[in-house]
Amino acid sequence: MTDAQFAGKVALVTGASGGIGRAAALRFARGGATIVCADVDEDGGHETVSLVAAGGGTASLVLADVSSESDVESLVDITMHEYGRLDIAFNNAGIGLFGKPLVEITEDEYDRVMGVNSTGVFLCLKYEIPAMLQSGGGCIVNTASKAGLVGDAGLSVYSASKHAVVGMTKTAALEYARKGIRVNCVAPGVIDTDINTPFWQANPGAYEEFSKKPPMGRMGTAEEVAEAVAWLCTDDAAFVHGHAMSVDAGLLAE
Repeated sequence: MTDAQFAGKVALVTGASGGIGRAAALRFARGGATIVCADVDEDGGHETVSLVAAGGGTASLVLADVSSESDVESLVDITMHEYGRLDIAFNNAGIGLFGKPLVEITEDEYDRVMGVNSTGVFLCLKYEIPAMLQSGGGCIVNTASKAGLVGDAGLSVYSASKHAVVGMTKTAALEYARKGIRVNCVAPGVIDTDINTPFWQANPGAYEEFSKKPPMGRMGTAEEVAEAVAWLCTDDAAFVHGHAMSVDAGLLAE
């Protein structure tokens, strides 16, 4: 069942195999968009496509590592070849590195986190923007983080990668403000998704502790973030541009 909010539009979602990416893919599909799901997780990606289809929507999976320029170029080329346009892009693929002091982080860990979280967004923007210009404009939302707006102990590289996302969002917004492309990012706080599972497992009691941290007294859900992402891509947000939207239950209000 769709509400036609995004009828006739093509939406590309990276990191679509689960969590916020899957929730966003389902949300855009409910609005009538055709979804291109991108991920390195083939099984999870196919499951998202099946969930979209079960809800009456249309989706396809493209296996792509966003840290690879050739993969991202191919991803956008396939989208344009198959559907002829690109209207919405949610650059969401990301990995975590939590609870580790800066001096204990290896160069390989640094390169991996920056490669997916930062370089991945850069490459997606690089290839999505020309495709959107061909399509007559569009909306891009990147996934940053509360850790991309402030520092956070134990999150040095993750925080740096997400600060980079905020910076690229604002710069791309300035460069394409008069060319029909709106660019924003969401900055989720503590969201109950699988990206945090290794941290919960390594730190007994952390799940309960972090659940109580937000002023609202609970973690957020992937669906709540997806609603913010979807709104940023609607005409209701037509004057919202270059913005890093906190979705954090008031964490940054403290």
